[in-house]
Amino acid sequence: MLMAALLPLAAQAEQAQTEKTILVLDASGSMWGQIEGESKIAIARSVIDDLLDSMPPERSLGLSAYGHREKGNCADIELLVPPGPDTRDAIREAVARLNPRGKTPLSDAVVAAAEALKYEEEKASVILISDGRETCDRDPCEVGRRLDELGVDFTAHVVGFDVDDSEDQAQLRCLAENTGGRFFSAGDAGELSDALEAVSQPEPEPAEASLTAPETGLAGGTVEVEWAGPDEERDYIAVAYKGESANRHINFTYTEEGSPLELTLPPEEGEYELRYIRRQGRQILAGETITVEPVQATLTAPDTAAAGDDITVEWEGPDYRRDYIAITRPDDDPGRHINFTYTKDGSPLELKMPAESGDYEIRYIQRQDRTILARHPITVEPVEASVSAPDTAAAGDDITVEWEGPDYRRDYIAITRPDNDSGKHINFTYTKDGSPLELQMPPEAGDYEIRYIQRQDRTILARHPITVEPVEASLSAPETAASGAHITVDWEGPDYRRDYIAITRPDNDPGKHINFTYTKDGSPLELQMPPDPGDYEIRYIQRQDRTVLARRAITVEPVEVSLLAPETAVAGENVSVEWQGPDYRRDYISVARPGDESGNHIKFTYTNKGSPLELEMPSEAGDYEIRYIQRQGRRILERKAITVEPGDG
Repeated sequence: MLMAALLPLAAQAEQAQTEKTILVLDASGSMWGQIEGESKIAIARSVIDDLLDSMPPERSLGLSAYGHREKGNCADIELLVPPGPDTRDAIREAVARLNPRGKTPLSDAVVAAAEALKYEEEKASVILISDGRETCDRDPCEVGRRLDELGVDFTAHVVGFDVDDSEDQAQLRCLAENTGGRFFSAGDAGELSDALEAVSQPEPEPAEASLTAPETGLAGGTVEVEWAGPDEERDYIAVAYKGESANRHINFTYTEEGSPLELTLPPEEGEYELRYIRRQGRQILAGETITVEPVQATLTAPDTAAAGDDITVEWEGPDYRRDYIAITRPDDDPGRHINFTYTKDGSPLELKMPAESGDYEIRYIQRQDRTILARHPITVEPVEASVSAPDTAAAGDDITVEWEGPDYRRDYIAITRPDNDSGKHINFTYTKDGSPLELQMPPEAGDYEIRYIQRQDRTILARHPITVEPVEASLSAPETAASGAHITVDWEGPDYRRDYIAITRPDNDPGKHINFTYTKDGSPLELQMPPDPGDYEIRYIQRQDRTVLARRAITVEPVEVSLLAPETAVAGENVSVEWQGPDYRRDYISVARPGDESGNHIKFTYTNKGSPLELEMPSEAGDYEIRYIQRQGRRILERKAITVEPGDG
C-alpha cells in the first residue's frame, strides 16, 4: 500500500525533470516513539524505501535530516545526499544509518534544504516529514513566508507524522501554506501513505479568471476590484510590480472576501499590475494594469517651539488608517521619529516637541511603508527652569522647594546623588503639586542634588546642591524584662511619619522585627517583649529605607508560671484550676492532648477570669494536659497532666 501511494511521484517524473526536490526527514529523539508496535523511524524508512523504488533514476532527489547526531544541538542539520539523478542507493543507505536522538530544528532544516536547491534561482521543492513542533526558537510561519518571498518558485509540503497537538499542527500547516504547499496529518502507516499520495499529486490544471478595476488610483488608497475565478482556498487578488513573479506582491486580499473586494494600492506612484493568484501552485490566472497616482499632503505649524511643549499642527492629507504626524531630526529615515500623533485625531492636532533644543522636522507619514507625504521645518528652543531650596537639611526630613519651569505633564522635582544619571532618583514630588512643594530628604547623610526633571527623556532642567546632615535618636529602656511583658521605652528622635520603636534579634537586618510601636504614640511608649527568652535589641527605625538610628540591648527573661488542678476529673465536667503567671492580654488556660504541640486545644478559659478559674473537661475519657498558654506566639509556659474518666452516662 505504501508503494502504491508513492507511484504518483513517478508519474510526474517526466514533467518535473527541471525541478529538484529534497526530502527533509525528522530524526529527532521523539522518532523512537511507537505506532502500533513499530517505531516511527522504522515506518519512515519503509516509506522512503518505497518512494525510491517507485521513482525513475533521472529524477533529481536529495536527502536532508536533523537531530540525528547529538542531543540538544539546534545546529544538528546535515545534507546527507545532495540533489541529483541516480541518488537512490545513496539515500537508502543514509536513511538506514540514521539514529534519532536530538532536537527539532525543522525551520532551519527547511531553509538549509532550500539553499542547497538554489531556490532563489531555480524552481525547487521540499518534502518535510516531522513528528513534532519546532524546538529551536524559530518561527516556521515566518520562515515559510520569507522562503516564498525570496524564492523563484519554491514550495514546501509538510507531513505531520503522529502530531496530535492542535498548536503543533497549526505551526506545521503554516510553514506549508505560506509557500503554496500542502499540509497533511498522518497518525499511522496508512494515513502516512495517504498523505504522501496527496503531496505527490501534480500541480492543478489551469483555470480561468478575470479582473475588473479602475485604471487609476491614489497611492496608498483602496480600489474596488471585481473578479471571477475558481475561488479556491486562499486564492487572492494582489497588486505587484509589473513583471514580478507570481509569489511576489505588495498588497493582497483573499477572494473569500467576495466580489467586489477592497485592495490597498502601493504608497508610491507608478505602473502596477492587479492579479488573480491561484494559491495552489502560485499561478497568475488574470492580470490588469493600474496606474497609481501621487497623493498630496500639507502641514501648517509654528516655525519655533519650546522644548517639550505641545504645539498645534494643522494638516491636510489622505488620512489613511494609522497615518500620523511625527517630529524627528531632518536627516532621520522615515521609520524613525521622536513623538507622533495619529491623523485620526483630526486637524488640528497636538504634537509634543522633543526634550532637547535643535532643528527638527514635522512630517506627514503615510503608514504603509512609512512614506513621507509632507515636511515642515521647526526649531525647538531650550526651556528654562530654576530650583530654590535650603543648602542643608536633616536626613529623612521634608523640606520646602520653590521652583519655576514649564510644569509639563509628569515633570517632577527629585533628589539624588550628584553623579547619578537623570533617570535615577531617591525621592521625588510631581510639579503638579505646585510651588512650593514638599520633598523628602534621603535617610543617609551626604552630598546630594535637587533637580527639576522634565519627564520626556528625563531631561534635567535645573540643579541645586544640598548637604544632608545626620539625624540623631536615643533610647532609654530597662536592661531586662519578662518574656511577653509590656515595657516603657523613652525615646528622642525625628519622629518622621511611620517611624517606629521595634524589638528584634541583634543580628536581624533593619527590616525585620518581632514587635513594634509607632513613634507617633509619643514618648514614653509601650513595647511588648518577645515570648521567647534571650538577648534582643530595641531599635529606633526611620521608616524611609528602614534606617536604624538608635539601638539598646535588652535581655528577655523567662516568666514564672504554676498550675494547680486535680489529677483526675469526670468527662464533660468543670474543674477548678489555680494558676500563677503574667496574665498578659488574651493568655488562657487550656486542656489538650499531651502530644499536640500545634497550639490546638479542646477547651480553654482566659486568665482574665482570675484564679482559680473553671475549665471544662473533654467529653471523651483519656489522658490530657492542662496548659498555661501565653497568647503571643501561643507559647506553652506550664503543663499539668490530668486523667479524664468516663461519666455516669
